[in-house]
Amino acid sequence: MLLNLTDIFTSEQKTVEKQVDYEPDSYIRSGETYEITCKEPVVFRLANTGKGKAVISGHMDLTLSMVCDRCLKPVPVPLSFDFEEHISEDMLNDPDDADEFFYMEGYKLDTEKLLGNEILINWPPKVLCKEDCKGICKKCGKDLNLGDCGCDDFVPDPRMAVIKDIFNAG
Repeated sequence: MLLNLTDIFTSEQKTVEKQVDYEPDSYIRSGETYEITCKEPVVFRLANTGKGKAVISGHMDLTLSMVCDRCLKPVPVPLSFDFEEHISEDMLNDPDDADEFFYMEGYKLDTEKLLGNEILINWPPKVLCKEDCKGICKKCGKDLNLGDCGCDDFVPDPRMAVIKDIFNAG
């Protein structure tokens, strides 16, 4: 959705709140598609701070369906964050700043681009189904949270391989 910010830039100290629905039902990151299972409307606060400058702020709540990094089970991951962007008329008219303000099209704010970028910034570094998730067996692929698989989990230290060969030769 595009929000026209012309009114904000033409009226000193003006503040407006607009409620916007984040329309996408999924989020794509690094070629993976993550379903958005729950989302709340986003309230944007648009404020003129004087001298051709404005602040765009708000709060976003959504839940993404992701997979556990250890056992690969689906996990609902809630994201809740505040955001704030400072823009000025000078920056909007400067072609060198076009990459930094990719969510602006002239005086129009593309809310989906801005919110998509904020989701990326607030992306969780590691997703676990539970704190003590045991993951899957490296040999057979069984979910170790459901019980032991019986595979030999001994991993020899590769630095000791030379010594092992000496003992096996005798």
